[in-house]
Amino acid sequence: MDEVTFKSDTVLSDVHLYTPNQRHLMVRLNSMGQPVFLSQFKLVWNHDCWTDSGTQGDDHRDVPTEETPAGTGSTGFSPGSGCSSEESPTRAGAEVTDQEGAGAQLDEDGDLDVVRRPRAPSDPDPARPPRDKVHPMILTQEEDEVPGDKARESSTHDIIRIEHTMATPLEDVGKQVWRGALLLADYILFQWDLFQGRTVLELGAGTGFASVVAATVAQTVYCTDVGADLLAMCQQNIALNSHLTGSGDPEVPFSWSEEEISDLYNHTTILLAAEVFYDDDLTDALFRTLLRLAHRLKNTCVAILSVEKRLNFTLSHLDVTCEAYDHFRSCLHQLEQLREGPLRFAVEPVEASFPQRLVYQRIRQLELWKIFVEPVT
Repeated sequence: MDEVTFKSDTVLSDVHLYTPNQRHLMVRLNSMGQPVFLSQFKLVWNHDCWTDSGTQGDDHRDVPTEETPAGTGSTGFSPGSGCSSEESPTRAGAEVTDQEGAGAQLDEDGDLDVVRRPRAPSDPDPARPPRDKVHPMILTQEEDEVPGDKARESSTHDIIRIEHTMATPLEDVGKQVWRGALLLADYILFQWDLFQGRTVLELGAGTGFASVVAATVAQTVYCTDVGADLLAMCQQNIALNSHLTGSGDPEVPFSWSEEEISDLYNHTTILLAAEVFYDDDLTDALFRTLLRLAHRLKNTCVAILSVEKRLNFTLSHLDVTCEAYDHFRSCLHQLEQLREGPLRFAVEPVEASFPQRLVYQRIRQLELWKIFVEPVT
């Protein structure tokens, strides 16, 4: 054996992996037979109970605690977040009471004496342990809406509903929600004025999460990707969030009209891309596309790129490396060094110290980069 190759059949996004309490409802099968799930992402707007997310360590989480059930519309915060300082004496008193009670719950030998909870008088079967009643919810492929409290919550303006798949092959990872898209969405919500009334083009939009958030403030958003099945998912997600994005026509075919192409070239000033730098060929293709678009757009523009620096152990190096990220940084450097032509490209990182409005783990490997495109003077 000259070469050993290990192949993983599926890839699962960290967004889905680290939110076990999130209710992922399977709503249908896509055209490829893959299960499609519906998840809700709540925007946290409570400034009094907020601390900016930092990037000091991998384990830093500035998100609601897991005790809060997903989809209930209420959001709690982890200890130490500085939220509800008035309740601190109450909590401290409760802890003291619990400690005193624990000391009293010992028998004469010093063993713990467990006090059983009194059984409810209405329990029809006292011989069996009490259990919470479970009411199953069955969704069929033909159903477009989720019944009950899910449908009622969708009318609020702080819930983003996204259809996605889970544990897909590498070629279908765009059908999942990734942390880089959530980081980019947080930046859009933070830099509201930058996107106000603008025309935005997102490349490799995947589920369309960032495009949906951008559409809440921008004048026009072009949400682009490849593959009819993926575009159909984007179209469905835009329809699910019409309460945020305003009017839209879900019957528009996946094609470009002359008017749309003209409007794109004449008015686009912001380009977006999130989590599309995991493969060197895709990274090269995206930077070639950025270069061509920059020369065709009528106005100066800025590209905002979101990337996660993923560390992997490789047999070729026998060490932990991040080859995809290194290739991305190399492409940024080459773009900045271009001196021929009428345009200049300035690259700068964006410090991820802006507020976190979405629930995800903002690790230090998540990065934002800006590319400023300006004519040579």
